[in-house]
Amino acid sequence: MRRYLRVLVMFWRTSLLSELEYRLNFLLALLSSLGHAVGNYFALSLFYTGNGSLGGWPFFQALLVMGTFTTLSGLSRVLLSPNLARIVEHTRTGTLDFVLLKPIDSQFWLSTRRISPWGIPDVLLGLSMIGYAARRLGLPLSSLLWALIPLGWSCVIQYSLWFTLASIAIWYVKVHNVTEVLNGLLAAGRYPIDALPPGAYRFVFTFIVPVALLTTVPARVALSQATPGWLALAAAFALGAFVFSRAFWRFALRYYTSASS
Repeated sequence: MRRYLRVLVMFWRTSLLSELEYRLNFLLALLSSLGHAVGNYFALSLFYTGNGSLGGWPFFQALLVMGTFTTLSGLSRVLLSPNLARIVEHTRTGTLDFVLLKPIDSQFWLSTRRISPWGIPDVLLGLSMIGYAARRLGLPLSSLLWALIPLGWSCVIQYSLWFTLASIAIWYVKVHNVTEVLNGLLAAGRYPIDALPPGAYRFVFTFIVPVALLTTVPARVALSQATPGWLALAAAFALGAFVFSRAFWRFALRYYTSASS
């Protein structure tokens, strides 16, 4: 474990030094994040014009869900996008050979090699939304701290989905369209799951594309409204998704033949 921690620190240090050579990008990322946050806030407020509602959720409770979604999107830009998008490039050029020959777990190397600071504005804006909504709702700090547990599960689920899709590049190099579809589906997580019509839609966005587990469950924990069933489902899904991503990656490597072989 200590060896992997030292490697992780080295990875992130060199990656940050490389990324910070272009410091203007942080300002551009901040402006972009502000634009998206304002647009999302405005879209959410439209549902509450004229005494409207969103699945029975008051405005600031729904804002809590949106803040969770924005935070997860920022973490994805910081940790997932810089790494998993490169799996396709490694497969296409054959440089995955060098990764597999390293004396370190290949999934760990591919998942943590790079870190990008350009998603930090989204993380900060998401946390600001959560803090503002919690203040207006009068939520204690302890409730927000408890919500960090299912938020961690959400990070594991999101990573596992991304890595599993990226592993498909072993067979089909052009998987960018698939990830764009996933992004579009996960965008539904900016609103509470109760806003969707009951039946097939809620089933799909709970058990197939677990949008409800990503954002609604952490918000319910912060609001002290989560049931043991939802918590158990989120924890089990996170564990199952991670184990599946590990198994699927090892299965995919059986079919990797390198670009030069």
